[in-house]
Amino acid sequence: MVLVACGGLVLYGALSPGGEEKEKREVPTASVTYEVTGTGTADITYQARSESGRATVVKAATLPWRTTVPVPLGRTPVVSIVLGEKGGQARCAVAVRGRHLQSATASGGFGRATCTGSLPDPGPSPDPADAAPAG
Repeated sequence: MVLVACGGLVLYGALSPGGEEKEKREVPTASVTYEVTGTGTADITYQARSESGRATVVKAATLPWRTTVPVPLGRTPVVSIVLGEKGGQARCAVAVRGRHLQSATASGGFGRATCTGSLPDPGPSPDPADAAPAG
């Protein structure tokens, strides 16, 4: 009976997910808010949480438009706007963790504006073995 129980535990350990798989490393992020104000529509391109660095594109977004996304530390938060043929005026803005960093204005037919900020590099991951004991 004990042998069956031990065999079951060994089998459970061999089949349970994550038994010997490497733990996926989480990339630290910062909360970034992109905002585009104005009237009409604009094509908006912005950086979000993407390990590959690919931007997210929103075609003909109705203004005003706003989104808050996590951006990996070390990446550059950026939002770009392009107005349509009819033009108009729109303003982009970027804020990191609620702190305004930059804004810019686009106007006229196919007017463009880009707003960027900077995030610190994540630095080396701390080794839990090096952590000081609580006390």
